[in-house]
Amino acid sequence: MSETLPSSLALDLARVTEAGAIAAARWLGRGDKNLADKAAVDAMRDALERCPISGVVVIGEGEKDEAPMLYIGEEVGSGGPAVDIAVDPLEGTTLTAKGQPNALATFAIAPRGTMFNPGPAVYMEKLAGGPAIADLLSLDTPIEELLEAVAKRKGCHVRDIGVVVLDRDRHMEQIGRMRAAGARVRLIPDGDVAGSLMAVRPGTGIDLLWGVGGTPEGVLSASAIRSVGGRIIGRLWPRTEDEAAAITAAGLDLQRILDTDDLVGSQDTYFAATGVSDGDLVTGVRFFDDHAETDTLVLRGACRTQRVISSSIQAEARLKHIPGSGYENAARVMA
Repeated sequence: MSETLPSSLALDLARVTEAGAIAAARWLGRGDKNLADKAAVDAMRDALERCPISGVVVIGEGEKDEAPMLYIGEEVGSGGPAVDIAVDPLEGTTLTAKGQPNALATFAIAPRGTMFNPGPAVYMEKLAGGPAIADLLSLDTPIEELLEAVAKRKGCHVRDIGVVVLDRDRHMEQIGRMRAAGARVRLIPDGDVAGSLMAVRPGTGIDLLWGVGGTPEGVLSASAIRSVGGRIIGRLWPRTEDEAAAITAAGLDLQRILDTDDLVGSQDTYFAATGVSDGDLVTGVRFFDDHAETDTLVLRGACRTQRVISSSIQAEARLKHIPGSGYENAARVMA
């Protein structure tokens, strides 16, 4: 395979999500999701200025007039390979505000022009699963039949199948059907990027992710799944007739099933996620008197590698007690 993204980018991308996670973790459990998100955005934006890429934000915090930094279309990086960027500086703003598990700072890149731009489509129905059941995934198959097919493929009973679903009122009817079929349903308050990765990685107790969640998170999940294996499929899910009209006017097909390759059209991807709070994928930020420690999951699609990078980030003494500083100006990163 011809690789356009150098292996050295792994540490560079980890530094970006580390900065966001540390800044957001200063707001863990403090009840203000907006300030936590802003802290992550500011810190990641500063770190991106030093990242050796020539990036365009395809998935970001919103349009330019809604988000002064990391907005869709913003150009970032210090120069290097031309890439698309999908970024969610704080995946789980409410989780962070409430001090709950599985909050992440996430970031993904792929060669320029290969990431799906959802335009005005805020939500999509998603289904994800690992390599062994990838060909079985279907958004049109009744959930009972899908669960039976997955159990048969895995050589187990439906009662052994675990499904992770966002805890939303819109999902209650489908959740009831899953439970009636015998499946174990794990409800999560937020964070379906983590849920997607749990569905495709072995040993998590989760076999499927299903539900209507953010379209940006679908692209981030596809970037990660490119490295892990498995599959995610989605279908755009407009909330109103006006939104449906806007999506159609943007040239997007509401009936089309978007496969992993449609969401990210290159195997040459990177995905990084640093834990803000402790979770299923990585441990959250730990603060000490003079440093912070982080764990970052870094996935590379070109060679299907998965690494967890543990870092100790030293803080200048004059910064460590400033609320919100988050050690983002730390002088040294060791990985």
